[in-house]
Amino acid sequence: MRIDVRFRDRVGIAQEILARLAAQNLNLTAVEVAPPHVFIEAPQLAPGQWSVLRASLKDVPGVAEALIVDMLPGARQRLHLDALMAAMKDPVLLADAEGALLAVNEAARRAAGRGDVDLTGLSIGALFDDAALQRELTETGFDAPSREVILRGRAFQLDIAGVSEDGRAAGGVLTLYSPERIGARMQALRAPAEGLDALVGASPAMNALKQRAARLAPLSAPLLILGETGTGKELVAQACHHLSPRRRAPFLALNCAAVPENLAESELFGYAPGAFSGASRGGKPGLLEMAAGGTVFLDEIGEMSLYLQAKLLRFLNDGSFRRVGGDRELRVDVRIISATHRDLSAMVASGAFREDLYYRLDVLRLNVPPLRERGDDVLLLARHFIERAAAQTGRSGARLSAAGEAALRAADWPGNVRQLENLLFRAVALSDDAEIEIGEEARRAETPREGDEPPNWRSGVEAYERGLLTRLLPRFPSSRKLAERLGVSHTMIARKLQQYGLTGGGRDL
Repeated sequence: MRIDVRFRDRVGIAQEILARLAAQNLNLTAVEVAPPHVFIEAPQLAPGQWSVLRASLKDVPGVAEALIVDMLPGARQRLHLDALMAAMKDPVLLADAEGALLAVNEAARRAAGRGDVDLTGLSIGALFDDAALQRELTETGFDAPSREVILRGRAFQLDIAGVSEDGRAAGGVLTLYSPERIGARMQALRAPAEGLDALVGASPAMNALKQRAARLAPLSAPLLILGETGTGKELVAQACHHLSPRRRAPFLALNCAAVPENLAESELFGYAPGAFSGASRGGKPGLLEMAAGGTVFLDEIGEMSLYLQAKLLRFLNDGSFRRVGGDRELRVDVRIISATHRDLSAMVASGAFREDLYYRLDVLRLNVPPLRERGDDVLLLARHFIERAAAQTGRSGARLSAAGEAALRAADWPGNVRQLENLLFRAVALSDDAEIEIGEEARRAETPREGDEPPNWRSGVEAYERGLLTRLLPRFPSSRKLAERLGVSHTMIARKLQQYGLTGGGRDL
């Protein structure tokens, strides 16, 4: 039985309370004094004895009440601490000032490979096989920077928090983060994936893309996404990850065109301790390690150097790699999705891209259509971007004018969806009216400015064809009339109108 004796504090009252229990020949297994309470655990106390003992305790001068409780505060705290430690997914270890382990959670026992062994009493140095680490922690009072440690051959990021009592170091709390857990935390800072619902559009070209993406997403083979700049290739990659069995694991991205070769190598593959000047003391995992079980997206893969191409090829061949400056072979299960706006086959022919890597990346392929081939999708996207821009700028109720819609449909959009989004955000932010007029801005988007040449001959021809058909269709609203005006076959015009998603009143397709 467990009891709580409540009293008015005075010298010696706790001893008098305990003496009354001793007079009953009761064995006490726990006593916690926390004025104005004395909590006592007496397993031999029978219910029939309680009324007599309670009356005896209340006879002690200063005792106000004696009650039965279900649990002592210390046991309750230990229970809560055990529940907290068990709920933590990352390994957590509590050590005293000398570096001996006082408590560890189940995740720590699993990481140490001793799930059924009590690790308390073991030293930090023995656990990590690193006497220097224990010496540094105890000498600094656990006031040490984070670093990488190795436990049973696995790399972990070690975070250290000192514990003090009355200004004196009393030990520390050590938390271990595996690379994949770091990756999951990084992904949590990103916008949540939405699958194919994030791809706004209902044109034939976009519906075909969504159908093909739904079929390829669940596969683990490398996926190559092709499309012009600004078409949303990363959004497609995220959707494929969200639809795959890997969706609960991290999706991490590297833009190969945005970082120099040496930084790209360490970002992708990580680096070993002391790999180069300025490197983190304990080394650092790369995206491949942090995305274990998930997906790594390599944007602008055509900009990757030949040296990195060779290193990536080896990883694609057998799933293994080494960190920069490291000699330890690492192996992870990661799906590679890559994307580019460049013609990789032409780069292979010119020697700018490895042929063997090209065929390893181009196992599965998705082509993201340019905005000029998506018909009325431009209006769906416009409404979506205006709504988002209005929310960001506090301009509720903003909408596109009829003239603005016509201007959007007539533009060529060399910058694709990204150009459209930026144009509409600027228009919403600068407009004082609820109805957004963007005629002049859209006309500037219709024809590429000097220096904005199409990426290749085909794109240039398609941009011209679409612009010509868009301008003539209002005056010749059927494929036959339009074919007569241009002096070509009705079949060809019908095919082109369907290709570009253009419609006209009374069209006889």
